[in-house]
Order: sequence, then C-alpha cells, then structure tokens
Amino acid sequence: MSVFVIAEAGANHNKSIKQAFSLIDVAKEAGADAVKFQTYTSETLYSKNTPNFAGLTDISKLIKDIELPRSWQKDLKQYCDEVGIEFMSTPFDESAVSQLVNIGVKRLKIAGFEATDPRFVRMVASSGLPIIVSAGIGSNLKSIEALIEWINKEQKDPDITILHCNNAYPTPDTDIFLNRIDSIKSTYPSVKIGLSDHTKGILAPALAVAKGATCIEKHYTLSRRLPGPDHPFALEPHDLKQMVKNIRAAEAMCTDTVSEISNSEEKFQKGMRSVVATRDIKKGELLTVDNTTTKRPFLPGNYHAKSYYDLLGMRLTQDVACDGFIRIGEIENEK
Repeated sequence: MSVFVIAEAGANHNKSIKQAFSLIDVAKEAGADAVKFQTYTSETLYSKNTPNFAGLTDISKLIKDIELPRSWQKDLKQYCDEVGIEFMSTPFDESAVSQLVNIGVKRLKIAGFEATDPRFVRMVASSGLPIIVSAGIGSNLKSIEALIEWINKEQKDPDITILHCNNAYPTPDTDIFLNRIDSIKSTYPSVKIGLSDHTKGILAPALAVAKGATCIEKHYTLSRRLPGPDHPFALEPHDLKQMVKNIRAAEAMCTDTVSEISNSEEKFQKGMRSVVATRDIKKGELLTVDNTTTKRPFLPGNYHAKSYYDLLGMRLTQDVACDGFIRIGEIENEK
C-alpha cells in the first residue's frame, strides 16, 4: 500500500479563494495524494468565556480572521477533482461533518486536540467514513485504545488510521518521539499508523515511513512570510516537493524481496566466487582441500563457492587444468 501523503493547507488560505486554489496546485505539483483544509467557526470552537492566553487578547477574532468560508468547500472539492488530488478538510463541529459528507469527501480527519473528546470523536465517526485521527497532546497507548473504542461504538469494522503527533507548533526534533510508531503498530495491529508532523524540517516523515507509517500529514504554505499563525512553521512549496520525494524514496527502500539477487545485482554476479583447481586435476581424481580453492569470477555453469564443501571427496569426469573452473556436469554421480 502506497504511503498516503496529506498536504495540510489548514488556514494558510488567508481567506483568499485564489490563494486556496494556489495551495491546491502546489500540493498537486509536489506529488501529495490529498490537500486538506480545516472547517471551523469561532462560535463552535471556543467558548465566549475563553480567557486570554498565549499572548492572544481576542481568540474569537483570530479564529474569525482565518476560518474557511464554508461556501468555498464545494468549489475547492470540484477543483481538486479536476486537477486530480483528493480534497479533505478537518471538521470541528456537527454541521462541518454534514457539509463535508454531503460534498462527497472520502474520509474525515480528527485533529489532535479534538481526539481527547469522546463526544466529538463519536460524532465524527458516526459519518460512517474512514477516520484519520491524530493521537496528539496527552496521548499514550491507553488513550489510543480509548480512541479506537469510541470509533468502534459508531462503526462496525472501521477503517482507522492513527497518526502519531506532537501538538507543539513547531515541534522540536527532540520531542517527536518516532519510536511511538513502533509501539502503536505492535499494540494495535488492526489500525493503520502514520505521522502528523509539526517539526520544521522534512526528515521526520521519511523516518516515520521507514518505521512503517502509511500516512503522513504536514503543514505547508505558499510562503512563510505571509501573515497568519500557521505560516511560520509550515513548509514552502520546494520543501513540500522534496518531502514527498523523500517519502517515496523511503517507501521504495523499505521493501523486501524473496529473491537472493535483486534485478540491479544481476550484472554483478561475476563478483562472487567459483570452485577452482589449484593444480592440474586428472579425470577420476578426488577433489580435496589440496587441489581446490575458491576464486572470482562466478560464471554460469560453474560451481558456486557455496558448493565447495559439498564437492570435496567427489571425482571429476574429465581433466581440469590449474586455475580452471570446476563445472557443473563434470562431477561423477552428480545430482
């Protein structure tokens, strides 16, 4: 299964639909599988009684300034369909879920902070769609078990992807804790595992894929110089493109094969060793450690060096000159 790469546009449209279309183009050009926005309103996200925090004097105004106009969603979905990339958006209230389901999204994403709320998780899961959920702030293996149980209450045999996540924006490299992916994989083999990455660089996603992640989510922007809370830590277009290349490379590198020799090694087989005579050996003479050794190259029809001990004590059916190869078909009672 190919790694599913979500280019997280989030609020980086800056309430410009032209900018939103440009973000879709960038995600498509980078090779992402999906572009994701966020669907929320100030009224349903924060209480009116929210105190000032994190240096913000008016959280309601901040959200109003960056929320996605819901009238755009159908047009954005249609444009994504036209250019060939999946449209996604993270819902943050009941009407957002209904609207996204009605325009035909294929799956829904639950954000890390919302993943701690059983009421909200069950409401999203009741859509019946595949669920991608960030196991972010405060999560551990026990809370992930609870997440899965909440979804199971609403769906039979649900399609669940758990994204390991740190909800600090940005996340220091020392706090990304990618070994958590191994723990989730081994503890919950029935769910798919991925990474929602908030580090500044592009290394973590490829490392996560090497650990078995099958879904990667990463914020991006047209420019980190644009105004808005999510631009400074997001990837710029060239970084997003390189990140996807790294993910695809990691994906290719982490496969396995049942073949002893890969396709690329075929022409290098001569570098292995064959069984070789150390002196002239006459027909009928026994092969011993005194008259045989192993040397390069290994050529078709030769006995490979791994057969050396099997050949000892066997007789030749014809003469072999010094430094000559012991050939298949030249051994008495050969099987």
